[in-house]
Amino acid sequence: MPARTVLLKDVPRTRIESAMTTTLGMLALLRPAARILTGSTYALLGFDALRAPGARVDHAAVVLAAVREIVPLPADDALVVRGNAAVQVLGGTLLALGRAPRLSALALAGSLIPTTLAGHAYWTIEDPAARKLQRIQFHKNMAMIGGLLFAVLDQPQAHP
Repeated sequence: MPARTVLLKDVPRTRIESAMTTTLGMLALLRPAARILTGSTYALLGFDALRAPGARVDHAAVVLAAVREIVPLPADDALVVRGNAAVQVLGGTLLALGRAPRLSALALAGSLIPTTLAGHAYWTIEDPAARKLQRIQFHKNMAMIGGLLFAVLDQPQAHP
């Protein structure tokens, strides 16, 4: 059977409105789920880093030294790492709760940039296997930043 193209002008208006209402209804359910899944991840990971920054402080040292050339930051690397973790806990919690979702997503994206540069600098690693793992983690974080930027741009539609 040959394919058939249906022009919107040939579809009754009520059918188009029904499809749009169904689509908006599905989006209304997806928004809170996406916020909870995304926000809770940052809240939990941020809490871990806040509680015990550990090796994150050493990983961040080089990036923090470079940033201090441009921006005045506290000299205590552990304090800066914990501050970044606090942004992730607060931003993740707010995003998960749907409170100021666009602002919290923007804060999370901003906090993820130094985290990614400090934690997954694959270009500095000589061992091919370790380099590959860090490259994967780097690009995963880039995808997470992209998802957060989508959340920043999201504007829920008012229901009529």
